[in-house]
Amino acid sequence: MEKIVIERFNNLVASPELSLTDSEKLSLIAIYQPVFEEELDEEKTAHYHQSLDVAYILMEEANIGKIPVESILVYRAVKENLLPQEEVKEKFGEQVNSILSGLLKSRELYKKNPSVESENFRKLLLTIVEDIRVVIILICEQLYLMRTIEQYDKERKDRIAQEASYLYAPLAHRLGLYRIKSELEDLSLKYTNYPIYKEIAMKLHETKSERERYIDAFIAPLKTELEKAGFTFSIKGRTKSIYSIWNKMKKQNTAFENIYDIFAIRVILSSPLEREKADCWQVYSLVTDKYQPNPKRLRDWLSIPKSNGYESLHTTVMGPEGKWVEVQIRTERMDEIAEKGFAAHFKYKGIKGEANFDSWLSNVRELLENPQSDSTEYMDDFKLSLYKKEIFVFTPTGDLRKLPKGATILDFAFDIHSGLGCHCVGGKVNGKSVTIRTELHNGDQVEIFTNNSQEPHKEWLSFVQTSKAKTRIKQFIRQQEAVNMEEGKELIKRRLKNWKLVYDESVVFRLAQKCGYKAIQDFYQALAEDKLDVSKLKDMYVSCQEKDAITETQKGAENFTQMTELQTISSKEDVLVIDNHLKGIEYTLSKCCNPIYGDDIFGFVSIHNGIKIHRTDCPNAPQMMSRFGYRFIKARWAGKSSDKLYACTLRVIGNDDIGIVTNITSLIQKETNVSLRSISVNSVDGLFQGNLTVNVSDMKQLEQIINKIKTIKGVKSVSRN
Repeated sequence: MEKIVIERFNNLVASPELSLTDSEKLSLIAIYQPVFEEELDEEKTAHYHQSLDVAYILMEEANIGKIPVESILVYRAVKENLLPQEEVKEKFGEQVNSILSGLLKSRELYKKNPSVESENFRKLLLTIVEDIRVVIILICEQLYLMRTIEQYDKERKDRIAQEASYLYAPLAHRLGLYRIKSELEDLSLKYTNYPIYKEIAMKLHETKSERERYIDAFIAPLKTELEKAGFTFSIKGRTKSIYSIWNKMKKQNTAFENIYDIFAIRVILSSPLEREKADCWQVYSLVTDKYQPNPKRLRDWLSIPKSNGYESLHTTVMGPEGKWVEVQIRTERMDEIAEKGFAAHFKYKGIKGEANFDSWLSNVRELLENPQSDSTEYMDDFKLSLYKKEIFVFTPTGDLRKLPKGATILDFAFDIHSGLGCHCVGGKVNGKSVTIRTELHNGDQVEIFTNNSQEPHKEWLSFVQTSKAKTRIKQFIRQQEAVNMEEGKELIKRRLKNWKLVYDESVVFRLAQKCGYKAIQDFYQALAEDKLDVSKLKDMYVSCQEKDAITETQKGAENFTQMTELQTISSKEDVLVIDNHLKGIEYTLSKCCNPIYGDDIFGFVSIHNGIKIHRTDCPNAPQMMSRFGYRFIKARWAGKSSDKLYACTLRVIGNDDIGIVTNITSLIQKETNVSLRSISVNSVDGLFQGNLTVNVSDMKQLEQIINKIKTIKGVKSVSRN
């Protein structure tokens, strides 16, 4: 057995396709010497045999030169600590050393996350590997694993087959390795669904000679007609892979016998650009004159090409013996676009440059198809920049998380959980302690440090990148500002009481303006944060209070009576009776308590805004009565509720269950003459807290809605704000 391995190794290093130098040959022989002399245990020896087999696949089927072959042969020795990586650059050059680093890095991905998520893992693999040849090595390695899958246990078999299907086959297709892609798909199907694979393979085998005979018979009269018409062309038949046939059977939910295009005929014309469409349609006419077309199976991608640039004319015709045959008609230019995608499209459109992935990928395909001694060096100019706006990082347990480029430790913490983000004080990246501002990169493994005393700060908004982090930080800051505002308000109230002064919000507002604050909330906030010395505000408050008293005196009783006369102004609303059974009086509903039809109410005569209607249980009512009792007037609702809708805010608390918001909003939407104006939701420690503003016609309707919401699963309480 070892003689065969030695012979295969010698044939590989002596291969003219690789053009290895004598020094490189000697270095590789030294690496494999322990294998030849049986100095390694059985497991390690098997690993070296695998590397040798992968090297052959790289040389014969990927055909991308000596550097990837050397890299895979060197990899195992470095992995087994038999060759220091520092010596790789010296013995094999920088390119091999770079690819070796990429291979080692890719292996770390599997250690962190053995259960890979297809799309995220594919993107991460492409972004973390700088040299595309690393990906090609991994693809060829996967092909080897699929060819030898029977030697592994069932768990390993399942993982290999799944990765071949959803990860490596799409990558092979992306890189133009079409034959490898088809084999990966077929072998994956063979393992995951052997009865189907065997059935399709058997039917293809049984019909092979008959299919070839039929294709020749179908093509012969078409060749004659095309030659008579003076076309320069090539015409051939192709058979779908087993996996492609199975995929079509699944999509169409039909049997093997009903698949139209198990094989297809492709006519490729050599036509000038200005005659392409006309020539294709003329060939279509010749084909359909000879064979009866199926009008439902005509696909015209000449007039309107596919979004990927694909142009072709497809028709399905009834061939000899009553069999349906798909015929594809295109020009050489269209065929190249079909094979190479946008890259070829750019070439024909005169577009130059390699900024686009598909554009430079076409060059990779050309190198794969026509490898030369200098082409491998040219490949080093390519760096993979796909998906550069996203990064992928790992949790300590190996879960893969996607974040925008530029994301920080703090973004990662909020992405995991809001509580983790709010209390984040730093973390570790790849085992190294870092600050919350540290920017993350592809493949980083991140651990978060927290402290319960830590709270979000406004400056965090200057460096976080994710909307989730920004939203949670702003939400906390707003909540904290609300708490601070109440603290500031209580602080000034206590001081005024100590000074034997009466708290008056209008006077406090004047005081806030005098201190340079436009909004009273900012004034309260400044007090809570000790930005103002409250002990120095006494004289300023007394001064503002005196000015307010002078203003009130100037208004006087006469002015007050004159203002109440404004109540005679007619209003469009006649549902309210104010004072002495007067209707049609101008009024507004107070926003502090949002009264609706059916509430017990009173009127309050304000200085600048006419009559304000409040609920009798308004939280501001006691204070207003003690200070401005003379401004109160009676008010009540009259008759029946009109078509007017009243805004009312409900506070809902419940378990933070999936779908609770949807259930609440759906219930409201089903109610007649009720609409949802706004909704704000917060989740804290497993509890759902929401404020819902709804438009209702009266108190009775509001009570019905409250009772219905209480019946929703997970809702603990519903109250009116």
